[in-house]
Amino acid sequence: MTLEPFALPVAGTTVAGLRSTAAGGTRVLALHGWLDNAASFVPLAAALPGLELVAIDLPGHGHSAHPPPGTQYNTPGAICHVLDVADALGWERFTLLGHSMGAGIASLTAAAAPERVERLIAIEALGGLRGPEDETAQRLREHVRAVRALPSKKLRVFADLAAPVRARMMANQLSEPCARLLVERGVMPVEGGYSWCSDQRLMLPTAMRLSEAQIDDLLAAIECPTQVIYATPAQSYYPEPLRSQRIKLLRDGRLDVFPGTHHLHMEHPALVADVIARFIAG
Repeated sequence: MTLEPFALPVAGTTVAGLRSTAAGGTRVLALHGWLDNAASFVPLAAALPGLELVAIDLPGHGHSAHPPPGTQYNTPGAICHVLDVADALGWERFTLLGHSMGAGIASLTAAAAPERVERLIAIEALGGLRGPEDETAQRLREHVRAVRALPSKKLRVFADLAAPVRARMMANQLSEPCARLLVERGVMPVEGGYSWCSDQRLMLPTAMRLSEAQIDDLLAAIECPTQVIYATPAQSYYPEPLRSQRIKLLRDGRLDVFPGTHHLHMEHPALVADVIARFIAG
């Protein structure tokens, strides 16, 4: 299955992404990870024929519009954005597929709007990152300082794509072809070469995070069947046994774990696609 670019007016802004040319299959809305974009799902889509797959660039990522100046990225806003996209597509019920940050957003959307989400597929995250209560003041201070300093920041310019591709390979343990997929959709031409097209505000420290108890309550509220897919070894910011403990809170959850890196859906698409296909069929 091939994915074609699209742009869609959504709630006063423009959402860009990639969507399948197949119609009539299971409707799947795909959400990528932090600083990734819709190209994250290109390898997986090729191994999942027959799905009506729509992979969006989340706000501030890829080719989608950046939120207006002065606005903040936050979890409730992300959830409402996902539902606005589904409304614009004319999808009353649909399957959510997410990777990393996108899996966190997808799982919280399933908790907040159970009447809309018929299945959830979460790759390498479930429920989002926690924030210990005793770090609340420090986290907020760091966020405010970073916001105030943002106007003085300048975009880095690359003479060609080789440097950003190498950077993504090193940061995310990505192969060159997978890193290039993300980079080619994640940069824009500027004077002197290329610069990242992602919103600089995405790099700001998060102002507030949910506590583990709050995340537990949200995961327990997910009503739809849920397929979780993890790579092993676990990421340091989402370690064991935490990530396995979260799955036990799901009403109807199942888990598959494979050796690999954080972007295992890109590096091992056939393996991940097989799990997804069996879950949707089952």
